[in-house]
Amino acid sequence: MINSLKYLIQKAVEMQASDLHIVVNAPPVVRVNGEILLMNFDKLNPEDSKDMILSLLNEIQIKKLQSGRHLCFSQTIENLGYFRIAIYFSKGNIEASIRIAPVHIKRLDELGLPPLVEELTRKSFGMILVTGPTGVGKTTTLNAMIDLVNHERRCKIVTIEDPVEFLHQHYKSIIVQQEVYADTPSFAIALYHVLRQNPDIICIGEMRDLDTISTALTAAETGHLVIATLHTPDAAITINRIIDVFPPEQQTQTRLQLSATLQAVISQQLLPRVDKKGRILACEILIATEAVRNLIRENKVQQIDNTIATGAQYQMQSMDKSIKELYQRGIISYDCAMSHLKDPRLLAKPTQQSIPEF
Repeated sequence: MINSLKYLIQKAVEMQASDLHIVVNAPPVVRVNGEILLMNFDKLNPEDSKDMILSLLNEIQIKKLQSGRHLCFSQTIENLGYFRIAIYFSKGNIEASIRIAPVHIKRLDELGLPPLVEELTRKSFGMILVTGPTGVGKTTTLNAMIDLVNHERRCKIVTIEDPVEFLHQHYKSIIVQQEVYADTPSFAIALYHVLRQNPDIICIGEMRDLDTISTALTAAETGHLVIATLHTPDAAITINRIIDVFPPEQQTQTRLQLSATLQAVISQQLLPRVDKKGRILACEILIATEAVRNLIRENKVQQIDNTIATGAQYQMQSMDKSIKELYQRGIISYDCAMSHLKDPRLLAKPTQQSIPEF
């Protein structure tokens, strides 16, 4: 028996789910350790779904949903926690996807990131990019970096997010968290005005368009540390995506700006553990050495993969190397490794003698 959407959210929290999905003609669904699981409830009919979802909204939000057909916002629910809620229509029915924000912000080492990422977070200027597809922990990494600064340095951090997913307290730093559509009309407008607010660090939930990317580059160029996320799979594609968003006549200048400001690109994947105890992080790290800056300036981005592969002395690592190491340590399966490697030739087919001990 489903009493309310808050009741379902409570059950999802108890299951340590990352997401709760309300879909018509299916039972409520949770995502636990990256896997979709059906909850032990009856299928939801259109009226059940509509009534439960609308119970979370005020009149203004209901009007926005009716006019825009989509609504995304964050909300604190008493005694349960903080949630990002995306509401949409499917075949005329109202459905929802609810992201459950962890109460505790994990440290970078808890996330499985190498110590180098802590050192990057201590940079005073430039641009650090955290990339990867949806659901691989980019926002979690970004907020772990904010939390590290917050406990180590006295500075002003401004975040621009859609929506805010983690709530930060003020420790050594002061943190201003702006939510797009609630506190500001857009990423680009917020970023333009942030430069007048005397920030030391600017965190951008997602660099989506030309205006946002252009202003972010300017901010990094003028002495701020900019940390941002992009939905790109690796460093080379990330650099091309940033440059290609500009008109052709501006791309040479953009290469110069990016080569001068980039500090690092951290690309992430989350892979299922062989012991079924959740997922493990695999990551690629590009450090903006002088050689990398030259490749960007000279439009030779296709050589960056090779630079990463040979850049161990600068603590760079390729995604393939990270995945291979996870397999060799027995954390992920052979099939998982093979399905995520760019170059499957890195792994020989396991024999009875070469299968890792789990």
